[in-house]
Amino acid sequence: MANWKKIGGGVAIVAVIAAAGAGLWAWNSLNTAASDVADGTTRLADFKSTDVEAIKRGEYVMRLGDCSACHTRESGSFAGGYDMKTPFGTLVSSNITPDPETGIGNMTERDFFNSVRQGIGQHGFLYPAMPYTAYRKLTDQDMHDLWAYMSTIEPVKNDIDENAGMPFPFNIRLAMAGWNTLFFDNSGFEQDAVKDAVLNRGKYIVDGPGHCAACHTPRNPLGAEIGSSYLQGGNIGKWFAPDLTANPHVGLGTSTAQDIANYLRTGSDGTAVAAGPMAEAVEHSTQYFTEADALAVDTYLKSLPASSTPAAVAMPSDTPAMQKAALAYEVNCSACHGLEGEGIEGMVPAFKSNHGLLAGDATNLIHAMLRGARAPHTHDRQTAAGMPAFDWKMNDRQVADILNYVRNSWGNAAPAVEADEVGRLRAYLGAGNKMETP
Repeated sequence: MANWKKIGGGVAIVAVIAAAGAGLWAWNSLNTAASDVADGTTRLADFKSTDVEAIKRGEYVMRLGDCSACHTRESGSFAGGYDMKTPFGTLVSSNITPDPETGIGNMTERDFFNSVRQGIGQHGFLYPAMPYTAYRKLTDQDMHDLWAYMSTIEPVKNDIDENAGMPFPFNIRLAMAGWNTLFFDNSGFEQDAVKDAVLNRGKYIVDGPGHCAACHTPRNPLGAEIGSSYLQGGNIGKWFAPDLTANPHVGLGTSTAQDIANYLRTGSDGTAVAAGPMAEAVEHSTQYFTEADALAVDTYLKSLPASSTPAAVAMPSDTPAMQKAALAYEVNCSACHGLEGEGIEGMVPAFKSNHGLLAGDATNLIHAMLRGARAPHTHDRQTAAGMPAFDWKMNDRQVADILNYVRNSWGNAAPAVEADEVGRLRAYLGAGNKMETP
C-alpha cells in the first residue's frame, strides 16, 4: 500500500507539472529560435573541424563546462556511464562521443545546440541534472567552438539507458515540458552595463558554463534552484556544497580573490582542500582556468551580498564529551591535521579558520569520517593526499563528538552534530559499522 501511495503521489506531481506546461511551453520554455544560428544539415559523425583555433577554444569551453567529469567513466572519454543519484531516482550520463549508434553522431549542430542550451535531446527532454538551465547562458560563439571540439573526439560505442534508474512516473520525460515552463529561464546571458568586463566575465562563467548554482544553491521539492538562496549552499545527497557568498562565518567573506583563484586552479587556498565532487571539478575543470578567468570568478563571487546565516555560538569545551573527543582527535587526526588544527598546506585541510567546515549541514565532514576522502590531483599539486575511512573504528556517537570538537575548537563555532545524523548518512553511504572487539 505504501508503494502505491508513493507512486500515486508521484503521478500527481507529474500530472501537475505536465498540466502546468500544457499552455505556454511552445511560446517560452521550448522556443528553440536561439539555435537557428547553428547548421542543421551535417551530422557530427560526418563532420571534423579543421579550424585549429576554434578547436582549441572549444576544448577550453568544455573545461569551463566540466563536461568530462560527468561524461567520462570506464568506457572511455565522453562515453558516459556516470551515475547521478537524485531524489527522484538515478540518472546515468549519456555517451556524447560522435558514435552514430550509441553517441551523438547523428546530431547536427542545431540538434547539439538544442540539447546543450535547451534541454531537448535526441531521446526527448533532458532532466536538469544535465545543467542546460545554466548552459542556456553560453554564447553562440562558445557553442560553435564547442561543436568544433566535439568533432575531434574519438567515437566510442557504449549504449546507455540514461533514465533506466528513474522509477515510474519520473521516467516520463514529457513531464519536463511542464517543469521547464515553471522553472527554465530560456534567455541568454546579458552583460550588465553597470559592471566592468571582469565582473561580467566572472558572472558569465559562474552562471553559464561553470553552472556553480547547480550544486551551491538549494533546490525546492521539484528539483529547481531556489533563486532567493542563490549560491548560499546546497545539499547534494552525499555531499554539501558550501555557501559561496560573502558571508564571513560560513562563506567566502574572509577569503581574498587570490585565495579563491588558488583554490580553483590548485585545489587548495592554503587552508581548505577540495574533496568529493569539488575535487572532481578541480581535476577536470577549474585547474584549467586561465588566471584571468579564475580571478574573474572570484571577483564576481566577492561582489555577492552575504547570506544571512549568523555566527554560531561555540559549544563549551569543558564537558566530558569534548574532553574525550580532544583525546580522540589527538590519537586519530593530529598526525595529519595538526595538534592546533593547522593541517598541511596544500595537501591536508586545516581546521582552524576553515569556514567551509562550520555550516549547519555537516554532511561533508561526516562523509569524510565514514568513507574517507581524496584531494584533487592537479598540475600544480601532484600529490593528492587521501584520508582513511573511520567507519570501522568509530560508532555514530564517537564520530559526532570528534566533529563537534573540530568545529568548536581553535576559535571555530558551529552547531552540534548529532549521532543520528551520522547514522542516517552511514546508512545512505552504505558505510560499515564499528568493528566489535572481543
